[in-house]
Parts: sequence; C-alpha cells; structure tokens
Amino acid sequence: MKAKKILVVALIVVMCLTTVLAGCGKKEAANDTLVVGYSYFNSKFSPFFSETAYDQDVMAMTQISLLNADRQGQVVLKGIEGETRSYNGTDYTYYGPADCTVTENADGTVTYDFKLREDLVFSDGEKLTADDVIFSMYVFADPAFDGAATFFTLPIVGMEEYRSGMDLFYNLLMAKGKDNTDFSLWTEAEQNKYWNEAIPAAGEKFAQSIIDYVITNYGAAYGVSDAQGAAGLWGFEIPAGGTAKDFWDAIMVAYDGDVATASATEKASNEIYSFLDEEWKAGKAYAESAPKIAGIEKTGEYSVRVTLKEVSAVWYTQLPVIITPLHYYGSKDLYDYDNNKFGFVKGDMSLMKAKTTVPMGAGAYKFVSFENGLVRFEANDKYFLGAPKIKNIQFLESSDAEKLNGLITGTVDVTDPSISDEAVKTIKAANSNGELQGDKVVTSLVDNLGYGYIGMNATQMNIGGVKDSAASKNLRKAFATVFSVYRDLAIDSYYGERAAVINYPISNTSWAAPQAADPGYEVAFSKDVNGNPIYTSDMTAEQKYDAALKAALGYFEAAGFKVENGKVVAAPEGGTLTYTAWIPADGTGDHPSFMIFSEADKALDSIGIDFIVKDLTNSSELWDALDAQQVQIWAAAWGATVDPDMYQIYFSGDETNLPGGSNYEYAIDDKDLNKLILAGRKTSDTAVRKAIYKSALDIVIDWAVEVPVYQRQNCIIFNPQVVKMETVTPDITTFYGWMAEIEKTELK
Repeated sequence: MKAKKILVVALIVVMCLTTVLAGCGKKEAANDTLVVGYSYFNSKFSPFFSETAYDQDVMAMTQISLLNADRQGQVVLKGIEGETRSYNGTDYTYYGPADCTVTENADGTVTYDFKLREDLVFSDGEKLTADDVIFSMYVFADPAFDGAATFFTLPIVGMEEYRSGMDLFYNLLMAKGKDNTDFSLWTEAEQNKYWNEAIPAAGEKFAQSIIDYVITNYGAAYGVSDAQGAAGLWGFEIPAGGTAKDFWDAIMVAYDGDVATASATEKASNEIYSFLDEEWKAGKAYAESAPKIAGIEKTGEYSVRVTLKEVSAVWYTQLPVIITPLHYYGSKDLYDYDNNKFGFVKGDMSLMKAKTTVPMGAGAYKFVSFENGLVRFEANDKYFLGAPKIKNIQFLESSDAEKLNGLITGTVDVTDPSISDEAVKTIKAANSNGELQGDKVVTSLVDNLGYGYIGMNATQMNIGGVKDSAASKNLRKAFATVFSVYRDLAIDSYYGERAAVINYPISNTSWAAPQAADPGYEVAFSKDVNGNPIYTSDMTAEQKYDAALKAALGYFEAAGFKVENGKVVAAPEGGTLTYTAWIPADGTGDHPSFMIFSEADKALDSIGIDFIVKDLTNSSELWDALDAQQVQIWAAAWGATVDPDMYQIYFSGDETNLPGGSNYEYAIDDKDLNKLILAGRKTSDTAVRKAIYKSALDIVIDWAVEVPVYQRQNCIIFNPQVVKMETVTPDITTFYGWMAEIEKTELK
C-alpha cells in the first residue's frame, strides 16, 4: 500500500525520511553498505516534481530544507546554533541550515527573515547561498509549475501580481482557435504546428488512453481486446483493424472538430492537453505582470526575507523550501537578481524537468544511479551536519510480500513490513527470545503519519457525467456503505491491535481529527438514503452486513438504477452494472483492505452488481493509472503532514488559485469545500481550525469519494547483526523517523 503524494516542501529531510520503506531483491555483499528495502519507484526524484512517497525519499536523501522539525513535528527556528528541546524525558538538540525570525507587523503583514549558515555547500562543492534559495522559491512560484507543491498558494506579497498575465501556451492557443489571425503572441507557423501536428498526435494518445481504459476495465466482461471493440463500447465506430488514430478521427467527426468539448466529454483519464509535448505546456505571457515577487527579497549573500500579506497557519509546511542548487537545476547565466532574472525563463520548466531522474543537493547522500530496481547513494562528505558514517546506502525495490523474509534471510538490513498478526508471529519466531526485540530482528512501532482509505474517482464514478449530482453521490454512497461495514472485520484480521478503524479521512495523529466524544461525530456511511441509522447496537455482524446491503440497494435506486426483488436489474443512462477496484496486494491478497473488497465482491454480486477486484503485483501500476484518472475504485494510504491543511488533497481551484496537489485522484469539485480549505489557512487558532476542518471533512464524506479505513502503526525492523543499534536515531516518532539522523548511523 502506498502513503502517497503529500509533497511537503518544508522540513522534508526530517519528515519524508520516516516510515515509507519496503523492500527486497538481491543484496550485494559489502561491509560498507546499508541496504534498505523499498517499494517500487517512479523515477521522479526531483525536489520539484517528485510525487510518490518512495520517490520523495530518494530525493530527500540528497536535499536539505531551510528549516527542520523536532520529534513532535514543531519547527526549529534557530537551526544554526541549535535548539534544545525535551522529549520523553531526554533533551535533544536540533540543528538546521538556517535561523528564522518571525515578525508580525502592525499592518497585518508577517515577515520571515531567514539567515543561512555561511559554510553550506552542495555535494559537488559549490557554495550554497541566498541565490539558491531565491531560485528555488521562484521555481515553486512559477505560473507554469505543475508539481504537487503549493508554495504559490501562500499569501506572499506580490505573488498574485507575478503569476498574473501568463497562461499555459496550449490554453491560449485553444482559446483563440485554429482560425485565429492575431499573431501578436505567436507565429502563424506555431499555430499551424499546434493544430495540424501537435493536436492530432496528442489526440491519438488521448484515444489510446480510452482504449486502454476500456480493455482494462471491461475487456474481460465484454470480450474486447482491440481498438475497434473499445471504440464500439465507447459509442464510436471504426473499421476492423482500426487504430487509436482512427478512433480520434471518429471523435473529431462526431464533435465537428471541437477539440475542447470532445476532450472534456469523452476523456477516460486526463484530457487531451496532458498528452501534448512540453513545448505547448510552457507559460506564455498575454498581458503585463509584475517582473518579480515583491515579498521575496534577497537581504544579503546569506539572507532572505519573505513577507506574507496576512497570518498563514500553514507557513511552516510550505515556506521553508528545499534549497536546490541554481547551478544544477537552473542556469547561472539566467540569474541576475537585481534585474529580475531568477535562473530560468519565466514559464519554462524545461531546465528543471531535464534533471527529474537525477537529483542533486546538499543532503547527507549523493545520488549515484537507479538501475534494475536499485537506487545507489554514496556519502556526502560535505554534509553540514557531518560526513555520514555509512559510506554507501542502497534502496532496493520489491514486493511487500518479500520484505520481512528479506530481512530475516539477510537480503536487506532495514525494511518496514505491514505489521499484521502473521508478521508479528514471524518476527517473534526469528528471535531466540521469542519477542519483537531480539538477536535477529529489532522492531520499532510508531503511529503512522497517515491513514488507509478506499478511493473513488468522481469522474469515473457518476451518473450521466455529472460528478456532483445527487444521483452520482448516491451511486458512490452505495459502494461506500458496503465497503464500510466490512472495515472492522478486515482490519482486525490483518492488523489485530496494531491498527484501528477510523471514520473521517484524516490521520488520528492530527490534533484536528474528530474524536468520538466530539459533537456531530458519526460512524462513516452508517445512514441510509433517508438519513436514518442503518445499524442498531444489538445487531450481530451478519445482521449488519445484511442491513448495509439493504441500504446500498436504497442508494442504487436513488441513483436511478432499477431495483426489483432485492436486485439491481438495470443501470440508468450514463451508468453501468460493472465496476472495477484496483488494489496493490502483490497478486496474493496481501493488503489490509483486500478482505473488504473480497467481502464486498460477494455482497454486491448477490444484488446484481458485477464488482471486479484487480490485485496488482506491482504497485506502480496503480499510481500511474491514478495519475491518468483511469481508476474507478482503489485502495491505498495517504501520507500526512504535521499540519492538517487539506489543500493538496481536496482543493479544486478558485478565481485566484490553480488546482494543487492530488485532487485529480478524487476529482472532487466543491466551492464550499474550497472556501473552508482556504479559511483554515488564515487563522492560527486551533479550535477554530478544527471546527473548519470538521465541516470540510463532512463535505468529503457527502461526496463519498473517500472511505476512511484505518489508522495503523508503522513497523520498522532492523537487523542488529548488521546495524549498530545504539547509533540509530533514538526516540523515533511519527514526525521524526529513523533516518532523521542518518549521518550518525553505523554498521557493525
């Protein structure tokens, strides 16, 4: 399962290197190498564009952020001299690359003055200065930036003025149309190339995405295995032996050449624009905009000031950016602070994207290579906290099923098996003392900064293409009701006492998580279509299952399905009786939510719904398909941040902000939710913020795009015959993982 895509630009070294490990393949013999078991990588190791938690960990090994955090997730403002704070009865001193002075001004603005250490260097020996900080901030703030980070949403003075007047090239071309005769912003040759070459090429890929989606989700049920069959199921006719190009041509004929409408209406995943080459995704200025961000100021060779227009409760998770090397990711020739040049051409991400697979920074380790499922690092002797004790580290990818056995047999030295009852028995059996801490395996358990969930994509799971209609919500609630009733059975069976079922889509480690004693607290999806409780306190488990299924029939009927004699017999126009759920369970059912899907399969089948469970052997298949919005239903896990800010998961845009983060997975689009998310950022009063986020969570539940499943403990296991345990980070917490002080860890 995956703690997926919460890209925390701030505090990344401390917070990303926590607990998202997996692992194993073949270990190379070496006495100066630590092998860490990992799950599959997507090769996006960029500090700007990494997405998965696993890719982010590779990136974080090579990077540092302006500020770090302590064991309780609190920001360290005096990193140069260090701050000493007590945890669990022990004093610890925390260091970072910079100091930060926060000043709330009389006019309501807030200034953050960052002072860098003056001895910082990148792993290649180049000095780290304020120019690198400025460059990094401008990349994250650029109008064409399409990574997951949301630095640009901070209320920095001048941010809106800098980002205005520019749009993506393809947006402007599409708005003008193919018959445009105004060539003040581009040439006629560029326009012709776009409409006559780029759009047809992207259209072919767009059509292929529909073909892939249909074959994946409905191929077996309908005997479809080629483009002609897929197009037919999608409502288009193409000749036998036809191709994706033929399919796209048929779509264009049907829509009389209206690319925008065809893309929005017929998409199976992303719209056609995502399939365009990068040149069309660059920013293009169409009006005057500010040449710089007034609130970002270089105040010295090693100092930067950032001014916010107002208090931001989330500043500490977004403002202390990763400090990336200007000379590596950008261009020194394009940097001239005094003349508003910041290391790259505004609106052009090509320089940064060219280095996506090969990260470089000032972190504890230098990236060497990624080949055959193995990421290699070597120690950065120039690391500001001291040269790491371990010369080489390797991240070795493999399936979750191999992790525990890999450590016991010596394939890997550290990994994180899902801590099921079976895993506990195996660990205890491996140790001569029969305990979790022993001579072969040392176990660390902490609450996971995240939670497990079942997701539904509103673009895929709706009636008639309308995501937010009552019918579409009722469709999703039908499934959510059935999934929810099996949560206790599945989680108790898989985790035992090491996990608990949750009822809101937020980690229980957060202070904002609703508690059972709070006003308005409800068990997720425990009411029928009329708002009445589905369950009573005296029901047996079997009675609850029957009651949930009956309630689901009510939701299906309200969604427009025809129900007769306790069965769904027909779908409404724009609906279907067949649905597919993806789950990365290694092809063996090894996943906390697999039993939920298995029981739901039997229950839904009994009422006429064809529910297909797709058990993936390689989890990266799911992440790629989610990126493309090709999945109806799936099971995964979110990684969380110290702050409960919901922007990156649920925000869908407003008049001044572009969509950010991973909302495309759910495709939720709710103006009231957007307003609550922004309101939660504008106050530091935790009581007020908790009430705001409770209202936001209620909206998410009403959309039924996410079923909260479990809060688990993380299990990190070490081989004490290889790792010198007394040198591993002490007092590991949810916010301060075992690799937070990786430079101090030693091998025996």
